[in-house]
Amino acid sequence: MARCHHGRVNVSDALRTRYSVRGYLPDAVPEELIREVFDVARLAASGTNTQPWHVAVVSGDACNRLRDELCANFDDGVAQDRGFPANAKMEGPYLDRRRACGFGYYETMGVERHDKDGRLAIARKNFEFFGAPHVAFFSMPRSFQFPQALDVGILLQSVMLVMVEKGLGCIAQGSLANYPDSVRAMVDMPEDNEILCGLSFGYEDADAHINTVRMTREPLETVASFTS
Repeated sequence: MARCHHGRVNVSDALRTRYSVRGYLPDAVPEELIREVFDVARLAASGTNTQPWHVAVVSGDACNRLRDELCANFDDGVAQDRGFPANAKMEGPYLDRRRACGFGYYETMGVERHDKDGRLAIARKNFEFFGAPHVAFFSMPRSFQFPQALDVGILLQSVMLVMVEKGLGCIAQGSLANYPDSVRAMVDMPEDNEILCGLSFGYEDADAHINTVRMTREPLETVASFTS
C-alpha cells in the first residue's frame, strides 16, 4: 500500500484499498491502539459541531459474552427490532446492487441461493462478529434524526480509515443494531441513546477465504454530476 512522505497511509490509498474484513485472528488489539484510533476519529466533522455520537467499545470476556448472547437470540429466533427504522424500500439499481452484494458473498462462500441453512449460517456470522475480538456500537440520542445520523456516519468512516492506517481490519454492520436490549444490558452507553450500527474489528486473518470477497463500485459518471 502506498504511503505519504510522513510514512502513513494517505486517505486516497486507504479508500482505494480498504474492504470489509470478515475473518479475524484471535489476537486482541492493544487497548492503547484502540484508544488512539477513536481519539483521532473523534475529530470528525459534525453539523454545528454537535458531535451527536457515542461509541461503546467491547473487548475481552465482555465481547465473548455479548457474542454468545446475540448468537443465542439469532438461534432462538428472537425478533430483531431496531431502535431506529431499518432500511427503506429498495428499488431499481439500488436493489440490484444490494442483491449483487449478497449473491457475490454467498457465491464466494459456496452457498447456493436455495440453500436456506447455508444462508442462515452466513447471516449468523454477523452476530459472531465474524470472529473479531472487538466490537464497537455507534449510537445517538433517540430523539435525533437523519442530520445527526449523517454525522455519526462521518465518524464511522473516520474510524474505518484510521483503522486502515493502523493496520486493522473492520466491518460496519447494521445488523448489530437488531438486538438493542441485549446490547444495552451489557455495554456502557447513554440511557437515551439508540444504536445505529456496530463495527467489528481486529487483525485480519489473511488466510481466511471469506476475506477474498470484494465488492465493485459504480463509475463516477453514474453517481456524480458536474455543472459549470
